Amino acid sequence: MSDTAVTPTGRHPVVFVGAATMDSIALVPGYPGADDRVLAEELTSAGGGPAATAAVTAARLGVPAAFVGTVGDDADGERILADLRDEGVDVSGVTVATGRRSAASVIVVDRSRGTRAISARPGPPVDTTRGVDLVRGAEWVHADHLGWPAVRALVDPALATRPRLSVDAGNPIPGFAPDGVDLFVPTVVALRRVHGERAVEDLLRAAHADGARRVVATDGGRGSYGADPSRPTHHAPGVAVDVLSTLGAGDVFHGALLAAHVRSDDLPAALAYANVVAALACTGLDGRSAVPDHERVLALLPDHDPAHA
Repeated sequence: MSDTAVTPTGRHPVVFVGAATMDSIALVPGYPGADDRVLAEELTSAGGGPAATAAVTAARLGVPAAFVGTVGDDADGERILADLRDEGVDVSGVTVATGRRSAASVIVVDRSRGTRAISARPGPPVDTTRGVDLVRGAEWVHADHLGWPAVRALVDPALATRPRLSVDAGNPIPGFAPDGVDLFVPTVVALRRVHGERAVEDLLRAAHADGARRVVATDGGRGSYGADPSRPTHHAPGVAVDVLSTLGAGDVFHGALLAAHVRSDDLPAALAYANVVAALACTGLDGRSAVPDHERVLALLPDHDPAHA
């Protein structure tokens, strides 16, 4: 995979549509019981949200990215936008909803069990009014579970000339069908909710039968799987790291997968690349602080030849 920086072509290679949140995160040795007080090993606040974190990931990996969504006119909204700008993400398509509070979460990460508990405050509905031109003029549009209805209203998958569509289906999307989606990215667990307890390859084929084009399914520490219709299934194994928290790992994977697709259409390479990025992100407490840059990822890819970057 090339390490050449992506040059903008007058439009963003990827526009991410959906949720942006402000998260307060505590790392504890074990979950407190009722009325217990537990000392946190670490406390931090950071931006989150599937689409917003994916946008940050793509930008950090050198791919120009824009985020389209909605925040409130509160301090959390100001921080969300400031953090995205600091990462180089274009936020010109973000709507600030007057009199509304931004989405926010309180997250407790249990080190002993490697699990987390989340209490979330929903934000305003996704409004794409300010981002219509960004969405329609992108090379790729990636939507999370909150962003997909807005994207679907703007882009008809049946059109011959349109952005390529990527959908994060790790969270349920009411009424969703992947027909015409160019890059459908659920978890293996999400596919089994729809298609039952089948082998992973059978799950990918079931998604193809539903109309998805390229399907990539993530499976936690076991890595990721991908296939095009009527082509072999590829598996990229997970990458071993010292995991601190898996918060946002799936969102980071999506951003990295899109960054890889902007550079190359090679599916096995894209899976391996995204696995490395998501694994490294798990060495940080929040979903963004440990996301690497493109050069570090290339250095860790086992088959990367610097002489043919």
